[in-house]
Amino acid sequence: MEVPAVNQSFTHPPPQPWAGQSHRTPAMPPASCPPPPYHYPTLNPDHRSAAVSVTPMANTTVTTGHHRPQSLYWDPSQPSHQDVFNPVPEITNMTTQGMPQRSYSESLPTSPVSNSKPESRYGLDPQLLPSVVQVIKEDKIQWEGKVFVSESKSSVPPLSSTQCTLEDRGNATSRFIRCTSYSFPVEAQSALKSHLPLGAIVCPLAMPERGERDVPVCEAGDCVKGCVHCGAFMSPAMSWQDCGQRFYCPFCDKLTEVSWRSYQPTNQGRRVDWEKKPELSLGSYEILEKPTGKAAVLLMAIDISASAMRTGQLDQICQQISSQLQALNGPDETDQSDLRVGLMTYDSRIHLYNLSPALSRPHMMVITDCEELELPVVEGLLVPLKDCIHIAERVLQEIALFNPESENRSSSQELPVSAGLKILQAAGSPGKLLIFHSSPFSEGTNQKSSSGFFSSSKVKSIFQGPDSSTSLAKECVNQGCSVHMFVFSHQEVGGAWPGHIPFLTGGGLICYDSLQSEMEQERFRTDLSRCVNMQMAFKVQLRVFVSKEMRISGCYGSIIACPDSCCVSIAAFDRRTALAFEFTHNKSLDETRGVAIQFVLSYINSSGENRTRIHTIILSASYQLLDTFRSSQAETLLTFYCKKMYSLALEIPLQSLREELQTEVTEMLACFRKHSCTSTVSPGQLVLPQFLKAVPAYINSLRKSEVLLPGLRSSVHQRLQLRSLIVSMDTRSTASQFYPLILPLSVSADNANIPSSLGEAVRCTVSSLDPGGLYLIYCPLALLLWVGSCVPPHTLLQLFNTNSFSYLTSGEINLPVLENSLSISTRALICSLQSSAAVTLQLKLVPESCEEESLQRLLVEDKSPNGGASYADFLFHLHVNALRLIV
Repeated sequence: MEVPAVNQSFTHPPPQPWAGQSHRTPAMPPASCPPPPYHYPTLNPDHRSAAVSVTPMANTTVTTGHHRPQSLYWDPSQPSHQDVFNPVPEITNMTTQGMPQRSYSESLPTSPVSNSKPESRYGLDPQLLPSVVQVIKEDKIQWEGKVFVSESKSSVPPLSSTQCTLEDRGNATSRFIRCTSYSFPVEAQSALKSHLPLGAIVCPLAMPERGERDVPVCEAGDCVKGCVHCGAFMSPAMSWQDCGQRFYCPFCDKLTEVSWRSYQPTNQGRRVDWEKKPELSLGSYEILEKPTGKAAVLLMAIDISASAMRTGQLDQICQQISSQLQALNGPDETDQSDLRVGLMTYDSRIHLYNLSPALSRPHMMVITDCEELELPVVEGLLVPLKDCIHIAERVLQEIALFNPESENRSSSQELPVSAGLKILQAAGSPGKLLIFHSSPFSEGTNQKSSSGFFSSSKVKSIFQGPDSSTSLAKECVNQGCSVHMFVFSHQEVGGAWPGHIPFLTGGGLICYDSLQSEMEQERFRTDLSRCVNMQMAFKVQLRVFVSKEMRISGCYGSIIACPDSCCVSIAAFDRRTALAFEFTHNKSLDETRGVAIQFVLSYINSSGENRTRIHTIILSASYQLLDTFRSSQAETLLTFYCKKMYSLALEIPLQSLREELQTEVTEMLACFRKHSCTSTVSPGQLVLPQFLKAVPAYINSLRKSEVLLPGLRSSVHQRLQLRSLIVSMDTRSTASQFYPLILPLSVSADNANIPSSLGEAVRCTVSSLDPGGLYLIYCPLALLLWVGSCVPPHTLLQLFNTNSFSYLTSGEINLPVLENSLSISTRALICSLQSSAAVTLQLKLVPESCEEESLQRLLVEDKSPNGGASYADFLFHLHVNALRLIV
């Protein structure tokens, strides 16, 4: 059956007020309901600067279609959207006059995990506040299993968590581009007044979901050429004139003549061949350039220093590398790999291995002078895997048998990067450099002084990398060298953090406690396989074009900052990596033309092909700020703010960033209330745009994240790791990172109703954790299994092979393989969640009696252990401060 394509905005039929209710006056409870135990007078309009009243609406509910009743005030003059919420019991004696607008998440007491209902400092009921879970559920109800058509100036797309089909009909789909608003203000003053950032999150190599077509690839000679003046590529944003002889470019406001070789006449403003050419009909397409360059290589560097070999992990590392090479090469001759590989070892010196099949046995070359690193030979350092598989296995076997030297030669994290970069430069190829490091890291003699941490001319920041690491990362970017580091020594105090170069080159850093346990070995095996087989783009250059009335004012992500935000160079890019771009007005927009944005990604794939991927999106422009607010999305705003704040953390104090976040959101809500809302809304009512209901919950979680607000137990290395991982996430991962999924598991005797999808989540608060329930708590960097103290013994027996809650201990766990429905479905759900994470997550068991700090951090609606305010308290202060700005 064909799935219909639906593209209207999400609307509800206007609910009918129950008897006696007026749209303009606060409703009294019906006669059959007992009066509330207390009464607060409504706010006198003549005294709005003196007090704020939030009118009780707990007994006033409306039912909209198939949705559950909500505590909601419906404003009939606001067509087709729910913008006004009245969520909480009445609060009085709260003056706004003279109230300072400040940050409220720094000095609040912590709240241990318990099953008592969390209380707000101001008497608010958190369950009546706008819910992220409900927003996600409503979007799933509307779009799950349907088709969203992405056309020019189309409406707000479904959320990233909703499983639906996205169809490209002239606009790049939200898989690749998500905008903070799909209707930009025409006037620059309106944009400044709204305090709503105008930006786009681009994930250019995102993978299409099932049922969606791949990005079409066409030959360079077959494509219609783009603008000759600014270099923008052909797209549906170009408007044709003079019967197809010329086209107008919105990015430079100039006309370009079409070559007679590619000329076609137009019909109603479109070329007659528009359906046959992706560049004329689609928002996303790819061009295969000629000629083809050199394929990417795989280079591995293993730490063999004395301290590394004493850990006893070298044998396990070499075994896993050997197994991975065998899997890459394939069992049959027809499946053998042409991938060129190389091996080297290091301590304070570099040991290179000649893997040439012409040699009777591999040769090892030792480079002792590492200050001015020069390669003695180039031939044999990189050899096709099918020709050197047996030699490489022999080298790995001999490496595992090395005897540790009596001299403890310390190893530097930059030395293997420099050596690997030299090999790639000599070969003229991009590639992955995998480093396996087992010894403690040491801070270089000149790193701290060169990093600017103690310099008076730079802002002091723990997130700033050493100048030597930044310079080396820039060289890797130019060569297309992606550094991936596996660390097997856990040292968070007194040593350097090795992640600056990996994350700046599109790679990553994965740390392990020890490879002695089977769980850590399996985790390392999975991560290594995922890293080796991951398809990446190398020597990436991302260029951005935007309508001439706009300009690019910032680029945020895991990149090396450069003065020109219009062109970004990256060593390697994968399908999960996303960047954020911010736009600012140069002059007023043309409402009829809207705004055109084009991202052009030039790269070399693993096979050495030069490709260019183009994504173009056309947004509308409006004089009405209400259109801008109503075409915004909370999860996109969160992703934008996250990338911006985490990038600015290199130069701006964290306290200032937290205050800026609160100020921006407060100003935004005040502007919406003042300019986009009817005057009949009482001051006590919380007013939020339809698609921004989740913004306060998201922003509060971002503000009290460990990166921006460290706790007493927060380590510097942990914060550096978190920042580097999160700043490169796409929208879906960012949203679930700052509002984790809490999925209840069935505890019934038959276990028939076990969640098979991610749509049954509950709110991230301790009150959602029932003592008689099981919950799987997931975010891209954590996976916890919470067990209530009242879970039936038969359920514990089916899942843990024990019927006593007292036998459960907190910590990493590997669920036993048991043949029952609960065990099978739970393990399947865990595998599904693991597959969507960038690295293999440790499954941690958290019994109810254990006050696990990692769990408290994931309950983002409650007060956090590092002093962050609860969602209810933060929302209250946003509301009060927004009113203060208005009055």
